[in-house]
Amino acid sequence: MRISSIFLSGPDVWLPGAADLLKRKRAICEAAGFVAITGLDGERRETAATEALARETYAGALANLRRADAVIANLSPWRGPHCDPGAAFELGFASALAKPVFAYMNIVDEDDADYRSRIEAMIGALPDAAGVIRDPDGAEVEDFGLPESLMLWAEARRFYVVVTPEPMEDLTGLELCLEAVRLYAD
Repeated sequence: MRISSIFLSGPDVWLPGAADLLKRKRAICEAAGFVAITGLDGERRETAATEALARETYAGALANLRRADAVIANLSPWRGPHCDPGAAFELGFASALAKPVFAYMNIVDEDDADYRSRIEAMIGALPDAAGVIRDPDGAEVEDFGLPESLMLWAEARRFYVVVTPEPMEDLTGLELCLEAVRLYAD
């Protein structure tokens, strides 16, 4: 499969210093022989933070995703124990388009590599009488020993977990995914 463009998914566009981070990511992709595309690439007519801008941004992101040959998703926990919900949506959309998906997760502590452990640590979860782990609302916590929801984990052709003191800035996962894309495309 010929892959020349990569859609970069994740919370990166919302982080402090996003422009610099995306510039670094684009340079790494370019050095690896790929064109990087993000959901925010392209012009927007709307400028005010309104529903119209939200819809235009959504349509632009999906158009950009359709243009890409593959997706690399940053599924690092963001604003809680889960990945960015926008990234999860984009990963599912890419899957529906039969685009190959590669993913990585940056975490500070090795214990955070387990989905259930993050739920326990961040929002609380306890075993019920039958030993089933349940969150504070009583809902069962998915427990397959995976780093993320089984649907996100299983779709990724490669899913890397990187322990780093800088989870929102470390680009090791991106580099590993780019190597996997190269191997996949050969």
